[in-house]
Amino acid sequence: MVRLNEPALARGDEPGLSFQSSGAEGFAAELEAALRTPVLFERWRAMQDEPDEVDKSLGAVDPEARVTGVQRDLKIELDARTSLSHGVFRHRMRLLAGSHWELADVRFG
Repeated sequence: MVRLNEPALARGDEPGLSFQSSGAEGFAAELEAALRTPVLFERWRAMQDEPDEVDKSLGAVDPEARVTGVQRDLKIELDARTSLSHGVFRHRMRLLAGSHWELADVRFG
């Protein structure tokens, strides 16, 4: 589970890559798209000084990824189910939310 304790701050450094939503369903849909498709990764890669030298493993996708979102008080919790590695997941979350998120209740297997 991913917690966005201050959803308004859950934005990455590059506005064109970061979350645009303000509600749980929107955050969930954006994260799900970022896990299922290469669109976010490809936009980020194109911004790099040497796009061809970017580690291509960061572009992995999981077409079966599922994300649901729930608002709890002022926080948002995202339940993400994916086969992507922790490193790829963390990279996507940094692009989308910067450092304004935390990983909790992780299950493997």
